[in-house]
Amino acid sequence: MLWEKIYATIRLINTRDVVLADAKAMDKAAIRSLELSILVDSGTYNLAINETIKEQLGLPIIDEQVFELANGQQEKCPIVGPIDIQFENRATTTRAVLLPGDNEPLLGQIPRKDIDVVLLPREEKMIVNPKTPLIARKELK
Repeated sequence: MLWEKIYATIRLINTRDVVLADAKAMDKAAIRSLELSILVDSGTYNLAINETIKEQLGLPIIDEQVFELANGQQEKCPIVGPIDIQFENRATTTRAVLLPGDNEPLLGQIPRKDIDVVLLPREEKMIVNPKTPLIARKELK
């Protein structure tokens, strides 16, 4: 069986907006967020978003890092954030690699591990870990 693409619906939220709203420095209704269907990519470590998503969420560039692309090339990419990721009853905060133009956003291994989800290739979906349905399981060892 060929590996099928898995997409998941997640919500991305500008973490700085959440902090400002919590401090009463901005209205909660003004928090920038976006719900999207994102490709779950087992070969990618990070969250990767495109320039359109960056602009919609109002995310600043906070760093630059070098990444190896699928074709073996190395490329310096901007890092944006922080971003909250919500999936069902799970959430995490991360940074994202900024992809040029309207490239397809990717959900990598690190944020998936943090929200404790499982991939079901036959059903082509991502689900909350059934062994820990109420709260994400984390390890400190």
